[in-house]
Amino acid sequence: MNRSGGQNLDATGVQGALNRLLRPLVRLAIRCGVTFPTFVDLLRQLYVNVTEHEFALPDKQQTDSRVSLLTGIHRKEVSRLRGAGAPVRVVPESVSRTSAIVARWLADSSFVDAKGVPLPLPRASEAGEASFAGLVESVTRDLRPRAVLDDWLDRKLVEIDEKDRIVLLERAMVPREDGEVRLYYFARNLGDHAAASVENVLADDPPFLERAVHYDGLSEELARSLEAYSRKLAIEMLLQLNKHANQAVRTDPGGNSRWNCGVYILTTDGTSLVAEDVPQRKDGGGDAA
Repeated sequence: MNRSGGQNLDATGVQGALNRLLRPLVRLAIRCGVTFPTFVDLLRQLYVNVTEHEFALPDKQQTDSRVSLLTGIHRKEVSRLRGAGAPVRVVPESVSRTSAIVARWLADSSFVDAKGVPLPLPRASEAGEASFAGLVESVTRDLRPRAVLDDWLDRKLVEIDEKDRIVLLERAMVPREDGEVRLYYFARNLGDHAAASVENVLADDPPFLERAVHYDGLSEELARSLEAYSRKLAIEMLLQLNKHANQAVRTDPGGNSRWNCGVYILTTDGTSLVAEDVPQRKDGGGDAA
């Protein structure tokens, strides 16, 4: 991938952009008790790790001296921190198990109605009709459907209706209470968005789609209305993508590639969440990284 576009970026400009990007992360760190020294230690480790694994010269062994030169970290400290290995993506078991089954429930025509809404499912069916047991077994044979149901009822991902059918709840698609799951998706989605944005900034020909529609100087009523409308369209798009991908993977031979398509929506009065003054005018447009 051609990254020569990065040569046109100066350190001062990048520092200004990082100041804005890190602000919400620093707010999260402070709220959750991650102190400044801890954050600095994490950055020091990341500087060494990224330099060691991504900035080695072709056909040459990476040295402590070169890592120290690129990072500004003392060579003795570099020597201590090197060798940790590249970060490994660890998917919590509850995420991989739940997301696969929910994705099938939302995508498979056997488990949704004509409008794509997930059907209430009986626990089991002897006539070959759609059932919760059939749903779970279509994804994995390693888990007992009853065990999955008990777990989901406890986590309030599903409920039992008056006809003893299992109904999928919205919280199954938007985790709220499970801290491990929420942090996993936070890191994966924000990390992927940042990775795509960085590639776009460094390349002469931005390889990834990244667009945003924005309007400033709005009334709170209009901002909330636009938020609701964009949320509706976004959910529809994601459900369609999930349906298409879920069908496609059934005949895919498999490999090492990964795909992620996400959507974010932000509505703010400009006094919180982001460090930006909102002009008192209506100004709209689209962004491209």
